[in-house]
This record gives sequence, structure tokens and C-alpha cells, in this order.
Amino acid sequence: MTQVISVPARRFGEMRVVAPVCAAHFVSHYYMIMLAPLFAFVRADYGVSYTDLALALTAFGVVSAVLQTPAGFLVDRIGARVVLIAGVALGATAFAVAGIVHSFVVFIAMYAVAGLGNTAYHPADYSLLSHHTTPARIGQIFSFHTFSGILGAAVAPATLLAMQSRFGWRGAYIGAAILGFAVLALLLAQRPTAADRLAEKRYTAPPTADAGALPSHDGGWRLLLSPPILLNLCFFVLLSVMGGLNTFLVVALGALYGTPATLANMALTGLLLMNALGVLVGGVLATRTTRHAAVAALGLAFAGIFTALVGVIDFSSYALVLVASLSGLFVGIASPSRDMLVRAVTPPGAYGRVFGFVSSGLNIGSMVAPAIYGMLMDRGEPRAVFLFSAACCILCIGTVIFGFSGREQH
Repeated sequence: MTQVISVPARRFGEMRVVAPVCAAHFVSHYYMIMLAPLFAFVRADYGVSYTDLALALTAFGVVSAVLQTPAGFLVDRIGARVVLIAGVALGATAFAVAGIVHSFVVFIAMYAVAGLGNTAYHPADYSLLSHHTTPARIGQIFSFHTFSGILGAAVAPATLLAMQSRFGWRGAYIGAAILGFAVLALLLAQRPTAADRLAEKRYTAPPTADAGALPSHDGGWRLLLSPPILLNLCFFVLLSVMGGLNTFLVVALGALYGTPATLANMALTGLLLMNALGVLVGGVLATRTTRHAAVAALGLAFAGIFTALVGVIDFSSYALVLVASLSGLFVGIASPSRDMLVRAVTPPGAYGRVFGFVSSGLNIGSMVAPAIYGMLMDRGEPRAVFLFSAACCILCIGTVIFGFSGREQH
């Protein structure tokens, strides 16, 4: 009888940590996409060029990429919860100031501050989830975390434009800041219990690690510059560059096949929606197998195939939406296994620095990808946009096969 009661009790204790972390991840992705739907309104208000306004995103991306690894070290030193609270507070405050103060210099500076806040999310989130989730459910919890971020990006445009229509773009920024402060209040309300603190102290080893995992004492830069971690970094960079296709999908389809913008946007919507669904499916798979490298490799292989097909075949409207959606689905399926691969080569007590380091690959890729795809479009090679994205998938598979398959627990 005691065992029956302990299971829901354990799940409740788990979710009181997981829910605020997922809420924070929702906000982080909401903030990352915030300028896109409001770009024209901000530009008109300040009377600046597109290039000038793009400096805000550059400041955000550079600060995030450079300081995310130090944030990971800080997570491992002083605790993930403190760093996450500070990150959410910085982001919410920065966007509140950006909405209140009428100064373009301050606007750019606040994006840099928000970039600093953004460095907290991945290292703190994955550290908290790893320490407070049962091994049997960690893959599925990782999928919930990823899904919450996708959901944040998905709801941002509509909600921001709704706020802009009533209160202007400044009101939209203040409204987004209020959302951040609400999540901050949720994090502060969830004070760590004695059991929470004990969970972090008693944590011994990741469930998918074996004797091939790196020793826990090797926890500084030597750990981060080891081949398994560097391969993970490359994996994240390539995955981010591959995902850069989403920004150019509509224009590339129009240039390549004369696809109407409405249909191309339907294909993009299908891709994004199925990507979110795929993450949840991938979470279930990650809890039912330890062969995470195989799941990630197969997911990426199918994603690459469907992406390449879009670039070489002029599909009918329904087929185009279907194939693009399948591409997003399989990328999503690979995502939780991707996180489990990182966890498998991370020694105890180093989740913050390792996830901070490898996740900086997402920032690096997001800064590099627009220039590559933009150059291909400027050269009149829209087909190459799809083929290049598919090639990144193949390279991702290479890092999985040669770097991680031998480190899984069978």
C-alpha cells in the first residue's frame, strides 16, 4: 500500500520542480522571437534602418553565445535555481525597460541584458531536471521541456500583435515583461524542500552513462574540450544551422517553384506544428529505449531525406505540406534523444557547464545560418537552401554514430 501511494507522491514532487522550469523555458523562447512580429512598429517609432534594429538581435545572440558556458559553471557552483531566478528576472526587467524608456541606445542595451538573462535557461533547466527527475522518466521530461519552448515561440506572434493593436509595441513589451515576472513569482514560490536539496546531494550518475563516460573529477575546461563534449557542441551547431531553413522556407519555395506565399506558409506551419508533436513522441521513445544514438540518427536521416525531397521535387500542394510536416516531425523525434546523448557523457555535478557549453552551439548556429542561406538566395540558388539543410542533417548523424553510440547503456 505504501508503494502505491509513493508513486503519485514522487510524481508530485517531481512536477513541482518540472512545471516552473518548463514555464521558464516557455518564456525564454517567447522572448527570443519577440522582436520579429513587432519589427516594423519598433523601426517606424525610432526611425532606424533594418540593419540598425538588427543590432538588437546581434547583441542578444553574441552575449548569449559568449556567456552561456560561464553561466553553466555558475550553475554548478552556486546552484541552478538561483541562476534560473536571476536569468528570468534579468530578461523580464530588460524588456520592461525597453518598453518604458524611449531611447534606441537603451533598447539595444536591454537586448544585451536580456541575452545575459538568456544564458541561464539551458544550463539551469537541464541541471534541475536531471537532479529532480527519476531516471525512468528523464527522457520524457526533457521532451516536455523542449515542447514548452516551442510552444512559447508559437504563441508569441499572435499574443504580441494582439497587445500591440491595443497598447502599441511598447505595451506589448511591457506585457511580455509581466509574463516573465509571473514566472519569476512561480519560481520564487516553489521554495526548495529538504527532499529537493537531498536529491541534488545524493545524485550519483546519469542513467545512460557507463564506464566510458568521463570521470566526475574532470569537470573544468578539460571536460568541455574533450572529444565527446566537442562532438555534442558540433551537433548543436549543425542542428541550429539546419533549422535556419525555417526562416527562408517561404521565399525559397517561391523562388524555386513559384509556390504561392499562402501555400508556402501552410507548409512552414505544418513543419513547426509537427516538430512540436515529434518532440512529445520522441520523449516517449526516449523512456522506452537506451539506444538514443540510434533514435537520433534515424530521426535526422528521415528529416534530411524529406528536406532534400522538397528541394528536388515540385510537389502538389497537399504533398508539399505533408513532406514538409514529416521533416519537422522527425527533427522533433530526434530532440529528446539528443538531450539524452548529452546527459550520457556528462559526469555528476557538471550538468550546468556541459549543457551551457553545448547549448551555445544553438546560438552559434543561429548567428551563422542566416548569412549562409541569405547568400544562397542572393546567388539565385534556392534549391541549394534545401540541400544544404539536408547536408547538415547528414553531418549531425555522423557526430552521433562516431561519437556517442558506443557510450550508451545497452
